[in-house]
Amino acid sequence: MFPIYDVIVVGAGHAGCEAAQAAAKMGSSVLLCTMNMNTIAQMSCNPAMGGVAKGQIVREIDALGGKSGIISDKSTIQFRMLNRSKGPAMWSPRSQNDRMRFAEEWRLTLEATPNLDFWQEMITGLIVKEGKIEGVKTGLGIEIKSKSVVLTNGTFLNGIIHIGEKKMGGGRTGEGASKGITEDLIGIGFESGRMKTGTPPRVDGRSLDYSRMEVQEGDENPEKFSYSDETLPIKNQKNCWITYTNKEVHETLETGFDRSPMFNGRIQGLGPRYCPSIEDKINRFAERERHQIFVEPEGWNTVEIYVNGFSTSLPEDVQYKAIRKIQGFENAKMFRPGYAIEYDFFPPTQLKLTLETKLVENLYFAGQINGTTGYEEAAAQGLMAGINAHNKVKEKEPFILKRSEAYIAVLIDDLINKGTEEPYRMFTSRAEFRLLLRQDNADLRLTPYGYKLGLANEKEYLQTLAKAEKTEELTKKLEKFKLSPDETNQGLEGLNTALIKEKITVEKLLKRPNIGLQDIIGISDSLKEETSEYSDAVKEQTEILIKYKSYIDKERQMVEKISSMEDLQIPASIEYMNMKALSAEGRQKLAKIQPQTVGQASRISGVSPADMSILTIYLGK
Repeated sequence: MFPIYDVIVVGAGHAGCEAAQAAAKMGSSVLLCTMNMNTIAQMSCNPAMGGVAKGQIVREIDALGGKSGIISDKSTIQFRMLNRSKGPAMWSPRSQNDRMRFAEEWRLTLEATPNLDFWQEMITGLIVKEGKIEGVKTGLGIEIKSKSVVLTNGTFLNGIIHIGEKKMGGGRTGEGASKGITEDLIGIGFESGRMKTGTPPRVDGRSLDYSRMEVQEGDENPEKFSYSDETLPIKNQKNCWITYTNKEVHETLETGFDRSPMFNGRIQGLGPRYCPSIEDKINRFAERERHQIFVEPEGWNTVEIYVNGFSTSLPEDVQYKAIRKIQGFENAKMFRPGYAIEYDFFPPTQLKLTLETKLVENLYFAGQINGTTGYEEAAAQGLMAGINAHNKVKEKEPFILKRSEAYIAVLIDDLINKGTEEPYRMFTSRAEFRLLLRQDNADLRLTPYGYKLGLANEKEYLQTLAKAEKTEELTKKLEKFKLSPDETNQGLEGLNTALIKEKITVEKLLKRPNIGLQDIIGISDSLKEETSEYSDAVKEQTEILIKYKSYIDKERQMVEKISSMEDLQIPASIEYMNMKALSAEGRQKLAKIQPQTVGQASRISGVSPADMSILTIYLGK
């Protein structure tokens, strides 16, 4: 009935879609297995992509040839560049999306991908022989053979939904949990744990009074995620709104605390630290009189509203009473209550940097199964697992990015070396080289890799080369191009910056704070003419490189210094337990993680600088 596939992907969420698309596009025969064909690429929580550090990841996925950026652009209803008031390392794109269109675009993309087949059924087990994956078993008892398997099970592995004192098996509202895979993996010797996440109630937008809320509009000149010409920035945008909880809301919520699964011990798994439930917020931050609520439409044509900031697992009657005490929500009608969900995950220290498991050859884990939270983190892992599964079965080199090259690499490196005990989400602060890993240069950093892999096309690659070339050209021009006091002083006065007494290069003027290239172009006709052939992306890139040159140079020097150690390979045969000079914890952690390089070893929690000195001596360095 089935051929022997190169790659089977289990689960069709954000990780699964990227994994299947990448492996198939690279030339592998792929089977994507899902319990429900109608929920492919479902946005289970908020209908949005990107955000702080997450937007950078979407750009990186796009630069490598993944699809999350393009699909986000096609389904955008509002676009904002966050943190514009801060430095460029912090700028983060975020889109509000049409939930149904997002899922539809992903499904159409997958259906149009050659080499990609689908199968709708629960996968209940794995076929493993002599430490190597050979396929999967289905609920109907079918065995489907493959050379590699990528598990992207999300919140479905033994998922339990909690609403107050009620609990039911499920991986998402209205969908069953997945059983069998966890038990197989534990039987093989894998370590598992439990995690928790949650979602807010959805309400009827027709029942809200928006006049009592603050309007949150999209950017005046919106951008987009994808660097390709396949999509255009959105022209008409939909509004979001902001409102706040109050003392009455908090008091009403507190009446249900005795029935909260969070507080009475029924939920054992740890929830996401940076996305706590509303009951958690008012319990932990009792001194705060109000909490922000973002009122987000679910799409262009639906009245359904996502109540961002009101995630809860309290009884539905308490949710209903409390939500109606929020300003603008006095007559709110609920579509469905919020809930918490507990699910199995597998500590990611059991993986290699390719996301292949150490215990079973050709078996890969991606997404929430690794203890992460967020669509973007999942999609990035899916893409890397799909690439590496393809490369392995086709006997090609593994594809591993360095921490200095991408947020994707920071994510994977953190997971593998440090593990996680709570749902991991990406922040700019997790990246030590974040000035190099900006959202504006993801194409320059990663498209050459994407092209080499066969994921990014030639047109995109040539566009990237042209952008790099034009940026260098414009930078050199601005280093030499001089402006006279007569031409610019009046304009400088309007920009609230010091006047010039003699001719000055544009480069020097750009180094001033609070003055940008577009400002200078606006006051100098000669510069306007000189720069007219360059795109906005090239101008932005050039401005950042000039303005932050000393900081960027410092980071590059740091990268060079570290990379000499980073790339120093550690033989796989090394016996850490016999190295008595290492600390007991150092020996245990190194033996468990089995780092591939000295750089990786240095980032393992519990491996001290003294341990690193001993290790480098042992390696003869």
